Amino acid sequence: MAGMILKEDVEKVRAAADLYDIVSASVTLRPSGTGTFVGLCPFHDEKTPSFSVRPALGVWHCFGCGLGGDVFGYVEHQENIDFREAVELLADKYHIELHYENSGGRTEHSGSKRARLIEANEEAQRFFMSQIMSKEALAARKLLGGRNFSRADCERFGCGYAPQGWDNLVRYLASKGFTQQEMLDAGLARQGQRGVYDYFRGRATWPIRDSTGRTLGFGARKLYDDDQIAAKYINTPDTQLYRKTQVLYGIDLAKSSIVKKRQVVIVEGYTDVMAMHLAGIDTAVATCGTAFGAEHAKIVRRLVADDSLGAVQLVGPLNVPGQALSSRIVFTFDGDAAGQKAALHAFGLDSAFLSQTFVAVADDNLDPCDLRINRGDQAVRSLIEHAKPLYDFVIDAAIGRFDTTYATGQMGAVKAVAPLIAQIRDRSQRDLYARKATRRIGVDLDIMQREVRSAHGQLHVRDEDAYSPRRRFGAGNGEGAGQPRVEPGSNPYANPAERRALEHRAATEQSYFRIDDAVFICEQQFMATLIQIPRAINRTMFASLNEDSFVAPVFRALFLAIQAAGGLPPDDAPQGLWMHNLNKAGGLTLTTVINELAVLQLPLPPSDQDRAVAGSGVPGAANAAAVQLRPASPAETRYAAELLARLLDMGYMRRIAAARRRMAGMPEGSEKLELLGEITKLETARKDLQAQVYGNTVG
Repeated sequence: MAGMILKEDVEKVRAAADLYDIVSASVTLRPSGTGTFVGLCPFHDEKTPSFSVRPALGVWHCFGCGLGGDVFGYVEHQENIDFREAVELLADKYHIELHYENSGGRTEHSGSKRARLIEANEEAQRFFMSQIMSKEALAARKLLGGRNFSRADCERFGCGYAPQGWDNLVRYLASKGFTQQEMLDAGLARQGQRGVYDYFRGRATWPIRDSTGRTLGFGARKLYDDDQIAAKYINTPDTQLYRKTQVLYGIDLAKSSIVKKRQVVIVEGYTDVMAMHLAGIDTAVATCGTAFGAEHAKIVRRLVADDSLGAVQLVGPLNVPGQALSSRIVFTFDGDAAGQKAALHAFGLDSAFLSQTFVAVADDNLDPCDLRINRGDQAVRSLIEHAKPLYDFVIDAAIGRFDTTYATGQMGAVKAVAPLIAQIRDRSQRDLYARKATRRIGVDLDIMQREVRSAHGQLHVRDEDAYSPRRRFGAGNGEGAGQPRVEPGSNPYANPAERRALEHRAATEQSYFRIDDAVFICEQQFMATLIQIPRAINRTMFASLNEDSFVAPVFRALFLAIQAAGGLPPDDAPQGLWMHNLNKAGGLTLTTVINELAVLQLPLPPSDQDRAVAGSGVPGAANAAAVQLRPASPAETRYAAELLARLLDMGYMRRIAAARRRMAGMPEGSEKLELLGEITKLETARKDLQAQVYGNTVG
């Protein structure tokens, strides 16, 4: 068994791994202050972003669920693997060779289990694509060609062919060095009485990838009548990589457009995704063998940004200059009974989206692929442009089943539609839709409202106001309400009011100590500065601090942890190693505190490195300068000196106060005079410290 990974190799991986690139693969990150990005947490369901990433420090933290850590911790949680596997997975990604203790210098890492399964899927994809032009694959080519897909189109979307037979893929993968167990674990093979055999046989195939382009599994369509599997479509069974409730076909192709356009189109099949993209709807994705569910909704919501005006959430289509609609989710369903059932299912999920959800149904119930074949690309684009709000679609479909020219039909429509309206959680929208339905049916409003109230109570629907102000973290309880937010890229240090507002907001938004006073703010800001920019700290002044320099217990403990980590790091220390040593010294008790302080916005202008990260949008920009601890700017050095001076000044103050208390109980004599001399020295040192810092003599 291989030993532990050598520490120097771990640090090589840490230095190479780009946290921004890795997180943004599944979370839309937006700038929020100096060098910090925020988004919706991928580890718990939330509507307001509380997930913060500081790429330059290699640290992330969620103020909602409390999780946080470095790049390895993120991969551990995201992939549900342990630390060693996370290091190995990232080593594979960045092509870094790992060495292990007690291995005699030999390289023992040939890929983590997950990495091997991904490699097996990638190799299977190459095999399937190599078969699409074979003589046997004529049926697959006819299928795709009959749907107006050219050879280039098929290559773009990775269409392939799984040959008939028993073990064509198994033998191919074996020749590439994969074991039968790896083939089984990847869902590419099955165990039979005569041995291991191909899972996909005699079918057209599509690769199902994650947002980074890694192949996780496959979808396959039946081509031959003698296929032993009756299902028209089959997918990779659930594996360590592939969960049908957590994958979306086409997300690798659509992700960048979804983020840019703030729109996603949900279709029902692989060829529908192809047709949409080829028609210009490059935000289309499809579920894989299952209905669109809550896990899919989380994926979509993290990519589609929601609209807001100040603290007020804006729900529904907006009038945005140069943009037809704001962020929205569009479902395409058939207009038949099955399509309406699917719409009802999505109706139940609508509260998971803050942006308005729409439904697009072609007049003659054609799916997007057939619509493109029959009417062309413009018809597909028009279908999405004229999508109907989901609430309207479902309610109108229910009312349309009744002849409302008769009283019995009217009451039937009321009874059918009231439970649907009752499911709308937002009170204001529920009332509006009750009024709209009343006008269409032709009954009195009080009749509809009575039925809606009754259904609402029976269904136990939790009310919410989608338009209410949403505050982050502690502000939801009134803490920090009304505090102005500082614009990204500004210099709060130059504006005392902005600086004080930011400092107070930082105090109210942390989760480890609920207090807002000048002493706590000073200690919090100092610790955040020390963690984020240790080279800004004057070493001589820092050496004068001790445990008693801090009043807040959490910062007293953190100071001891910093001492246990060796104190201030050398100037040439790797950034990631500094954070790792801090967390290791702080242990389980202080890890969350350290992570929160690492992503805390300081009232300082952005550094050159922060500007590079925020302005480039290029993967790797954060790591280019974040390998070593960066030098501090003059503003950062000055701010750190001011904070240090305050801490030392308060220390002098406490010692003077203690000495005066002792003097008060002493009789006149030499001992009292000696103590008075000590007080005089402390007061002089206090004045000298203030003159040194605020006289701009500290470099």
